[in-house]
Amino acid sequence: MARWLASFSELVGLIVLKESKQQIWRRIRRELSRSGLLRFCDVVAFRLYYSVAISRRDQRWEARELDKLCRVYPPLPPDIPIFYSHSPNTSAAKQFIQNLHPDIMIARCKILLQENIFSQPSKGTLVMHPGICPEYRNAHGCFWALANDDLERVGMTLLRIDRGVDTGPVYGYFTYDFDEVAESHIVIQNRVVFDNLNQIQGRICEIYSGDVRQLDTSNRPSAIWGQPRLTSYLRWKHRAKKRQAGS
Repeated sequence: MARWLASFSELVGLIVLKESKQQIWRRIRRELSRSGLLRFCDVVAFRLYYSVAISRRDQRWEARELDKLCRVYPPLPPDIPIFYSHSPNTSAAKQFIQNLHPDIMIARCKILLQENIFSQPSKGTLVMHPGICPEYRNAHGCFWALANDDLERVGMTLLRIDRGVDTGPVYGYFTYDFDEVAESHIVIQNRVVFDNLNQIQGRICEIYSGDVRQLDTSNRPSAIWGQPRLTSYLRWKHRAKKRQAGS
C-alpha cells in the first residue's frame, strides 16, 4: 500500500504498528464483554477453524497478490521516514506526524485514532473500511454482509475519520464481482481494495483538490458488528453453495 501511495503522491512518512501483548488481551476482554461467553466461544471456534481449514490457502493468495503488486509499484526510496510504535496515539507518533505536515493520512489499523492524531492532516485522515457504512461499521463489515445475505452491501467504504466509529463523511463505495463460494471473507475484504486501486487513487486526488462530493448516508440503518463467528460462517457458506447450485 505504501508503494501504491508513493506512485501518485508525495509519500512523506510511515507509522508502522506492532501490537503489544497487553493490547491483544484488552481486545479479547472487550470482545468477551460485548459478545458474552457463548458467542465468544463461537468467535474462538471460528478462529481455530480458520487457522486449520482456510488460512494456508489465504496466505498463498496473499503471497501471489503481494508479488503482483510489487511488480507494478516500485520499491520505496530508502530515505522515507519510518516510525515504529505499538500505537498511533502516542505523543511521539503525534510529533512524528506534526514534523511531516501531511495533507492526507491513510489509516490502515484496527486501533481507533484519537482526535489529536486524526486531525493533524490538513485535509483529513482517510480509512478504507472493509464494509459498507453506515450499515456495516467496525472491522468485519464484509463478513457480516455476507453472513446476512446482504450481497449488495459487500464492499469497501472510503471515509474520513471523525470522533465516531466509522461514522465520518463517506466519499465512495468499492466492490468487485466476488465469488462467495470459492473465496474467503478475508480474500473478499482485501480484493474490494486491491481490485479498485486506480479508482481509489482518483477519489483521493479529488479529496486533495477539494473536488469531491460527500455521499448522503442519512436515514439509513447503522450498526457496529463484532468478530466473525463459526456458526454464522457455516450458515453463510451453506446458503452460498445453494445459491450457486440454483443458478
